[in-house]
Amino acid sequence: MEFSAKVSSVRITPRKMGLMADELRGLNINEALAYLKFSSRKRTAGIFHGLLKSAAANAAQKGTVDVDTLFVKTLLVGQSTILKRFRPRAKGSAFRINKRTSNVTVTLAER
Repeated sequence: MEFSAKVSSVRITPRKMGLMADELRGLNINEALAYLKFSSRKRTAGIFHGLLKSAAANAAQKGTVDVDTLFVKTLLVGQSTILKRFRPRAKGSAFRINKRTSNVTVTLAER
């Protein structure tokens, strides 16, 4: 059985989120949470930690599965909306700054 959780419009770029997502795919739920606890990317790790806890709580809510046997089956990071901001430049021109956001979906399954 599979259990999932999703978060939308996180104000961290998909590229930064994807680097950590690559490290977490395939890990046991307890190993993944331990990895996040000691990660140097605290802000990104906090998002993933809450997401994994939410998916584990969804599994526990069903009551038919042991939470310790779960592993990260899929961890998808995609691009969400882009906040466009402008900075003034020389001779009356402007420079666009793209502030990217991410959508993250995690799926846990039993081993």
